[in-house]
Amino acid sequence: MKSAPRALTCEAGTCEAGNCPVPGKVARTSRTRRHNDGVGLTDDAGRAAYLAGLHAAQAFIFETTGRVFKRHSGVQREFSRLVKDDPRVDTGLRAFLSRTYQLKAIADYLTDPGSHVSADTAREAIQTARRLVECVAGLLPPNGQTPVRTPEPDRSG
Repeated sequence: MKSAPRALTCEAGTCEAGNCPVPGKVARTSRTRRHNDGVGLTDDAGRAAYLAGLHAAQAFIFETTGRVFKRHSGVQREFSRLVKDDPRVDTGLRAFLSRTYQLKAIADYLTDPGSHVSADTAREAIQTARRLVECVAGLLPPNGQTPVRTPEPDRSG
């Protein structure tokens, strides 16, 4: 017997499973990030905050251009380009991915004793990631509607 979908808490509020205006990976990452900060896993919380922002940026890029960027540097560069002159995206949100990539690097790669994410840094990253996800969710059209895509420049020569 299959159980009813449970309500999920995500950046957009309480959503039914499968019916969230925030892309699913972003909502899952956001829940993990909130849990990790509460139990003292600040490296993991910092990484998850960065990834929530990255996934929101990937969704925004895909929905506005139809293109998929998989490399972190490509997502950072394209997101910055797309929101550069958008007054709805403040400077702190534009710079979030490039500033917080180091949090992911600390959690994933750095092993020396002094390499860790402080509770204050993790908390700030979480708050900014939440604002970025909410901002991107507000920039995207409601589910089921096709966004107005800006034509890509012709790079053929």
